[in-house]
Amino acid sequence: MATFAFEAVDTTGRTIRSRVEAESEQQALTRLREMHYRVFRVREVRGISPVQWLLQRFRRVRLREMALFTRQFAVMINAGLSVVRCLDILGTQSANAYFSGILEQVKNDVRAGQSLADALQRQQPVFSELYVNMVRAAEAAGILDQVLERLASYLEKEMEVIGKVKSAMTYPVLVLCFALGAVFIIVFYIMPKFREVFTEMDIPLPIYTRIMVYGAEWLKTYFWLPFLIVFLAWVAVRAYGRNEKGRYNIDLLKLRVPAVGVLLHKLALSRFSRTLGTLRAAGIPIMRALEIVADTAGNRVVSTAVLEARDRVREGQPLSEPLARQPRIFPVMVTQMIAVGEQTGREDVMLQKISDFYDDEVDRQIKALTSIIEPLMIIGLGLLVGFIAVSVITPIYDIASSIK
Repeated sequence: MATFAFEAVDTTGRTIRSRVEAESEQQALTRLREMHYRVFRVREVRGISPVQWLLQRFRRVRLREMALFTRQFAVMINAGLSVVRCLDILGTQSANAYFSGILEQVKNDVRAGQSLADALQRQQPVFSELYVNMVRAAEAAGILDQVLERLASYLEKEMEVIGKVKSAMTYPVLVLCFALGAVFIIVFYIMPKFREVFTEMDIPLPIYTRIMVYGAEWLKTYFWLPFLIVFLAWVAVRAYGRNEKGRYNIDLLKLRVPAVGVLLHKLALSRFSRTLGTLRAAGIPIMRALEIVADTAGNRVVSTAVLEARDRVREGQPLSEPLARQPRIFPVMVTQMIAVGEQTGREDVMLQKISDFYDDEVDRQIKALTSIIEPLMIIGLGLLVGFIAVSVITPIYDIASSIK
């Protein structure tokens, strides 16, 4: 998917300058016309400046804030408050000044006569395609409070899964930081002093001590080199991933990494089934739902498979059939449950069951990875400390023996 900036006029005559995700400029134009916009200009946005990127990092709405906003919005709408009143209250109480400003703009647009979905559409990417389309369907069906509750549950589940991944990575990251801190102290403070002592005593050093001494000296002189290599590698990967083929190959490589690839695959399947199930439960047509799922899959391999399935569905095939032709991405269990859902008319329920299953699988996979990573890091840290200890103690022992 590419990002296209556009300038258009809506049905009220208001000029809109925003962005839309689409596969091509023609598809972007089609989507905008479906929203009844009169389009003046469309151009592909190929990148952003470093300053814009930095501002976006600090000016953003966290998933927790969005989930809380959606839950409270649903409660207020269910209690009978108007959309404008809800947005006014929620914007005032938000602790995030940036989000508060966004809600103020949405409130003003709704007050001016725009639908809530159109007002949210203008504030992308704060409100995702999934969010906007579900609200649009809810307004058409008159069930805004119910759909907002589904959206809140969806966002809370996403937050829960992400939280589990972050929690599992906390201990390994702390151990790694401790190891790097220990290496820093040894390289810049301990080894130079020992090197002076060994040089003055003029004693032959064991090979591992020489490796330690000269390695520390090299790191002290060229400490910037590892950071430069990592930075250049990061830039190269980012540049390669800017085109469609490069992004696809990078995401394919991620799925093939031992152990980690299995976790990423299960995360992608969980998100696919949860997103599609939520959209179908809200009454979004299958074609549009599949396009949104492809946008939010988080992995280009899965996105491509979903778009290929969409093309087959357009030709009249049920969704389960094209998915079944890609067993490496969509296991038999997934396609069979979707097929049952299609036959019984309970597709959204089956997709939710698939999502729950893979959420549990992700939890188990995270625990399994953590149980492997933790002892490996402890063993690695122990070997590092042991190597340093032997490198330092052996020459000292030799010195003490020569004195005797």
